[in-house]
Amino acid sequence: MTDRPLIRLNPGADRRVKAGAPWAFSNEVAMSAAARALPPGSVVRLEGDDGWRHGAWHFNPHSLIAARRLDADPAAAVDAGWFRARLASCLALRDRLFPAPFYRLVHAEADGLPGLVVDRYGDALAVQANTAGMDASLPAIVEALRDLLSPRVIVARNDSAVRKLEGLEDQVALLHGEDGSATVEEGGLSFPVDLLGGQKTGWFFDQRPNRALVARLAEGRTVLDAFCHLGGFGLQAARAGASRVTLLDASQHALDLALAAARGAGLGARVAAQRADAMEALEAMAAQNTRFEVVVADPPAFAKSRKDIPAAMRGYAKLARLAAQVTAPGGVLFIASCSHHVGPADFAASVAEGLRRARRGARILASLGAGPDHPVHPGLPESAYLKGQLLALD
Repeated sequence: MTDRPLIRLNPGADRRVKAGAPWAFSNEVAMSAAARALPPGSVVRLEGDDGWRHGAWHFNPHSLIAARRLDADPAAAVDAGWFRARLASCLALRDRLFPAPFYRLVHAEADGLPGLVVDRYGDALAVQANTAGMDASLPAIVEALRDLLSPRVIVARNDSAVRKLEGLEDQVALLHGEDGSATVEEGGLSFPVDLLGGQKTGWFFDQRPNRALVARLAEGRTVLDAFCHLGGFGLQAARAGASRVTLLDASQHALDLALAAARGAGLGARVAAQRADAMEALEAMAAQNTRFEVVVADPPAFAKSRKDIPAAMRGYAKLARLAAQVTAPGGVLFIASCSHHVGPADFAASVAEGLRRARRGARILASLGAGPDHPVHPGLPESAYLKGQLLALD
């Protein structure tokens, strides 16, 4: 495809790309009139000012991240066949990692599909296209997924905040099939998932190994699962023998699904739900000297952009303080951040500050991240977004 549009990098601006970075920023690109006129999501050839060929990239002249790497071959045909081959590679890796078809099938740049997320729930798929290029490619992606997996349903969960940065509108819709319901199996439990009306792509696969770790510490203990969503931490703790589990979330819909999963597993007698703003509820529990022997605090992202970092760090410190205050002496606290703008060192510093304010001594048992179905791109540290600390409190 020698007629594919050519985009050049500014002189001296190709150091990151040559080092393996899968993004080129708008200030690194020579924004000629022809480049600015290209439709967002166009497939282009990217070259350095020295003629170095960097392959085929998705290009959006209106985005801060102007170009995203697709293929080393500048003439690669980025069609349904290309997507099928890339998706087949993702599938082969997941099939080696997991015994059952419940996982993140595609994790964007780290899987060579920048901006694309696909979560698999057996015969149901949730697809999120977060860039103009992947949004324009959805027909080819759906064709490739149908050919490769023959799913019952494919749901578009195109309602993430990052789509606005690409100039894209929200879209939650059935792309294939007629029913957006699904089930996820994890830790010996089955959870009903609402792919159309739930949060994000329906289930947070990234915390899978951390849920298993917390569950191993829960036998005979009381457990608080704050920001619980569908109760993944709490219900696995109950199955592992927790004496009492309290699920805390602001979404009644999520709590209803979690309680349905608890009843289906015969755990309903030991699982209770509280609908409330989690931070407000933790504040009230701390004031009332309510204590739990295992506490999980797994909130949504506090930092949506770089400008939010200072407020996010204060928020994580406050959360750590409140979570520590409701953790019984000798108890265990798991606290997490999914804000990729807040780095591991800053998150750890915020947690330490919260513990200091709570006047609680602690030992860090483990610093944790996402499961292996959320791989990290070697040239994109931002893809290691999930950070967690497992703490034993004095």
